[in-house]
Amino acid sequence: MSVRDLSTVHDLLSPQLFQWPQTREAWEPYLLSDAQVAHFKEYGYVDDIPLLNDAQIEVLRRDLEDIMDVNHPGHHLFYEFHSNESKDSGDILFHSLGHWRLSEAFHDVLWNPAFVMAAHQLLENKSVRFWHDQVFCKPAQHGGVVAWHQDYSYWTRTVAMQHLTCWTGLDDADEENGCLHYVPGSHRWGLLDAPELAGDMDGLMDCLTDAQKADFKPVPIPLKKGRGTFHHPLLVHGSYGNKSPKPRRAFVINVFADGTVSNTNDVLLQGVPPIPKGSPMQGQFFPLLYEA
Repeated sequence: MSVRDLSTVHDLLSPQLFQWPQTREAWEPYLLSDAQVAHFKEYGYVDDIPLLNDAQIEVLRRDLEDIMDVNHPGHHLFYEFHSNESKDSGDILFHSLGHWRLSEAFHDVLWNPAFVMAAHQLLENKSVRFWHDQVFCKPAQHGGVVAWHQDYSYWTRTVAMQHLTCWTGLDDADEENGCLHYVPGSHRWGLLDAPELAGDMDGLMDCLTDAQKADFKPVPIPLKKGRGTFHHPLLVHGSYGNKSPKPRRAFVINVFADGTVSNTNDVLLQGVPPIPKGSPMQGQFFPLLYEA
């Protein structure tokens, strides 16, 4: 059974999940407030942004169940697929990249108006281009950790640093089932070493200065399902394990401002043709999501 590679479509596949606003007035309900943008600049994140309704969540959950199957006929389209990336015996952390290529729902959520407008504002009103997606799933009782890290420490193969991450929950997330934690203000610390993402929770601590360790004061980011949080590419963040009786499923959309270029001649994502160093990040796998 062949599966269509949805990366060839750079628009909504269907009007069923999302409808693209056609007027300036139609975009207004999705605008972040000045206070929200200011919070992002000051602390490196802004949270509790409404992104999905219950019906949209259910469609994404169904698609997620399908794509987590290692026998899915579109499995070869993933950039990465880890049924369990946890380094802790007995724990499970499902992590995938590239599911927008084989799921209509995860494809169309890239063009969610609430997401792209917030991303546009937080990228200083620049055009928004897609980088890659991720799914993180922590099952009940045995969910693994995501170590403290900065996203851009894994992305230096693209420059300039004008990236943005959006995390959206498909379940309610709290401290019991492994919600995100942020270290406010850490986006001003500069670029740190990249630890093993699903390894030792505190692996990053070894490369912090004494002043940074003193300012290392994580705050939990509990979110209801369908709510999202945006963070700066240098903001230190991570999440603890899930020992609760409820799952914690979430997806991540990573974007950058249009004009970002490749910083390597090597492959940027598994299965994606290289983009020569210095050339613009664009084309089939890096579509424009919102044009300023």
